Amino acid sequence: MRIGGLGRLKRTTRQLRNRFAPGGLILLYHRVAEVPSDPFKLCVKPGNFAQQLEVLKKYSNPMPLQQLVQAVRDGKRPNRAVAVTFDDGYVDNLYEAKPLLERYDIPATVFVTTGNLGSQREFWWDELERLLLQPGKLPTTLGLSIKGCSHQWDLGEAADYSEDNYQCDRTWNWYLKEDADPSPRQRTYRSLYQLLQPLLPDERQQLMSELLAWSGAEAKGRPTHYCLSNTEVSTLAKGGLIEVGAHTVKHPFLSALPPAVQDQEIQQSKSRLEELLEHPVNNFAYPHGDFTTTTAALVREAGFASACSTVAKKVERNADCFQLPRVEVKDWDGEEFSRQLSQWFYG
Repeated sequence: MRIGGLGRLKRTTRQLRNRFAPGGLILLYHRVAEVPSDPFKLCVKPGNFAQQLEVLKKYSNPMPLQQLVQAVRDGKRPNRAVAVTFDDGYVDNLYEAKPLLERYDIPATVFVTTGNLGSQREFWWDELERLLLQPGKLPTTLGLSIKGCSHQWDLGEAADYSEDNYQCDRTWNWYLKEDADPSPRQRTYRSLYQLLQPLLPDERQQLMSELLAWSGAEAKGRPTHYCLSNTEVSTLAKGGLIEVGAHTVKHPFLSALPPAVQDQEIQQSKSRLEELLEHPVNNFAYPHGDFTTTTAALVREAGFASACSTVAKKVERNADCFQLPRVEVKDWDGEEFSRQLSQWFYG
């Protein structure tokens, strides 16, 4: 056999071995909470989270993210290893998730967006839900100028949104087809989210302030939707079971920013957390899973040991530690979670 053919055979064998070996998983969560309205299905109810942890304890090898990263660096095959991670830094990560993680002795990493620490404003996507999808009365029409283009929405009769209508519609979520939107409230939410999501953080924040003024709502959000405070970040990390990682300052799409601004977002989030925790912060997660090769290089140069993406697949031996894949967990009970775990490992 020629050398080139031998090389192809080795690559094919390695790919097949990686395909069928159990490998490792990094799980992506956001919240452990039960809220009336959850358009992006970010919440796992505490009871279901407990069942999921019981499954992990019984059928997998839970380990800290740093341990999994080290195994990858050492070229070892992470056999049924599972690392639990949370993005954003919601306050329920401390008050709901941590006690359950402690009960089952399962480590986790919480990636915190430092610009929201201690703020009484909600994350912008939650604030948009509060303004548009909660019961109450709004002006009939909304007009905004976004990127030099004028946009207008008409809420019609849905401007006066009753409690009964809200209860009927509150299970609506983003992943349903657009023709399933039950009222102009949901259609307006969908349209605004699509327009606001790709904006630079400061542009988006200005428009959110305009929306607050239009709605007549106060800026102070719901305590259930707050980010952690400075003190709560330190409390979260106490005991060593939970590691705190960085998730930028303003949660932007990093690829939309010039490299110098990306570097600020990365470096400043790291230094802020290290100031609070008084120890190094080693791991990073890309907001929205969005990054470029330049972004990954900046994260490496900032002194991080790894960075997590949102690419949904297993962690294989010799994976790129600055493009680690993660699978997102939904609000499943233990039985459904077991099926998903099997599918991720073997499917």
